[in-house]
Amino acid sequence: MKIVLIVIGIIVITFIAFQIYTTMATNKSEMQVYKLIKVEKEFEIRFYPSTTMAAITSSAKTYKELGSSGFRKLAGYIFGGNKDNKQIAMTSPVHMDINDSVSSMSFVMPANYNKDNLPLPNNADVSIQTVPDEYVAAITFNGYASQETIKKYATKLENALQEKHLSYFGNFRFLGYNPPYQLFGRRNEIIVSVHEKEVTLNENYH
Repeated sequence: MKIVLIVIGIIVITFIAFQIYTTMATNKSEMQVYKLIKVEKEFEIRFYPSTTMAAITSSAKTYKELGSSGFRKLAGYIFGGNKDNKQIAMTSPVHMDINDSVSSMSFVMPANYNKDNLPLPNNADVSIQTVPDEYVAAITFNGYASQETIKKYATKLENALQEKHLSYFGNFRFLGYNPPYQLFGRRNEIIVSVHEKEVTLNENYH
């Protein structure tokens, strides 16, 4: 009995240590930069400068379908599946645009890379894109994301924007910040594009 308790104790300590290490490693990874414009009760307005992303498109219509297939292809690219066999650091967040037509998943490339100095992907499904500047509204939630929670918080963000009479355009997109094996301190977000003039000229957003 004593040996069993010792083994269980070792397993628990190892698990906790791994979770602490994972959380610290995630917090140290490069994050996509943005400027905070305005904080509201339910959401915030951000400005994201232009950045470079590796992306795939997919016919997947759910978070689970897009996540499993898209992550494998994009991870393959940054882990050496490119013409230079080059390792590229993982950043956060992972972008996912899930809809009924064409969905997409994107990895933000480290700030020292652009379309000119990134190696070409070996997988033709992976493309390198330059994303223009944009203003977005963002809402944050914790825990593990699912198709249901993504829809829930997209609706919550939509309602909050309507209450503030702030218009938006394009699809509601999901941002994921943590690897699947990280159990604690998880961060997820839903974002949607808003008009620059509306958030920079409107007196409520100075």
